[in-house]
Formats: sequence, C-alpha cells, structure tokens
Amino acid sequence: MVVGQETHPSPGVGAAPAEFREAVATMRAARLRPEVFCEEMPAPQRIAPWASALSADVTVDDTDVATGRIILLHDPAGNDAWDGTFRCVAYARAEIDLELITDPMLAMVGWTWLTEALDAHGASYVAASGTVTRVATESFGGMADEEGSAQIEIRASWSPVRPPEAADLGPLDLAPHVEAWSELLCTAAGLPPVPDGVAVMPSRRGQRGS
Repeated sequence: MVVGQETHPSPGVGAAPAEFREAVATMRAARLRPEVFCEEMPAPQRIAPWASALSADVTVDDTDVATGRIILLHDPAGNDAWDGTFRCVAYARAEIDLELITDPMLAMVGWTWLTEALDAHGASYVAASGTVTRVATESFGGMADEEGSAQIEIRASWSPVRPPEAADLGPLDLAPHVEAWSELLCTAAGLPPVPDGVAVMPSRRGQRGS
C-alpha cells in the first residue's frame, strides 16, 4: 500500500516521537486486496497527542460495497484505558442481505470477523472493545417501490502490542492490524477469502483513476 505519510498532532505538541513515526511507517507496508482502495484521511486532533488515519472503500464491479477507517492514536505518557501508549480505532460498514438483519447471531458474528482477522494476521493486541450495529431501511409512500436495504456497522478499538517474540525488537508493527481491518471490510461485504498461495498485491493510492 502506498499512501502519503501525514500525521496530525494535537495543538501545542512538538515534533512527533520516533516511536510514533516508525509505527505510522509500518502502516504503509500493509498489503491489501486489489478490491480495497485505501488512502490517508485527516486524523482527529483532540483524542490523543498524536494520530494518523486511513480510510478505505471496497469496490466490486465499480460498486462500493463496504467502507471504513482506521485511526492510530499515540499518547507517549500512556493511557490507563488503553493499557498502553497506542490505540487503534476502527470503523467498518457494509451492505448485507436484508434477510440477515433479523439473525440474532449477526452481531456476534460481526465481532468475530474482527477478532479472527486480527488473529489470522498475527496482530497482537490487548483491551479490545466495540459495538456491532444492524441497520435496516424500508421505503414508503412515493418511494414504496424501492427495495429495502440493510447494513452492518462495526466500531472497535484495541491496543496494538508487540508479540512476545519481538518485544524488544524494532518498531511496533501496525501492518498486520491494517491488513486485519481491511479483511474485516471484505468479509463484511461478502467477499470470499483469498485462497492460500495466492499473492495479495499492494493497494495503491489513486488506483481508481488509473
């Protein structure tokens, strides 16, 4: 994935710490499916002293079927609620079949999509939390002929940590976390998993215009 590296500090803070700059650089190394168009977006400036963010759309046959964002927060002083100095905040929304909206297991399945993706990509983390929301839309009156629609929205946050075998080696690697988030988007949109042995090409900024 190739994106411009832009970070957003809160007002009044100095130069970005090296640990944060290195972590942001690892986000650029994430390898995403070609259906995922990923680019940088403005990061919130008041949640933490340092933040960097990416947005993504999943496109199939020129139709956007899922969208989301992931934000990396950093507070060098630490944050008790995070159980660390870094926090990932992610959002995913995808269209789903209308009949799935009444499935009582849908919310649990949606959360499992995230945790299984994190585990599959080797993204070590602690203190995960989040919500899964089901949204159904029906039309009436002059719009009654329009078909209903349904979406699933997943909001989550977790604290990325170094795996035990790399606890003292190199920067915090955020690539697996970005890859897991992008997989969540694809799974929620109903895309089949990439078969074993098939290479995943980097998703490049500006690919839609090429």
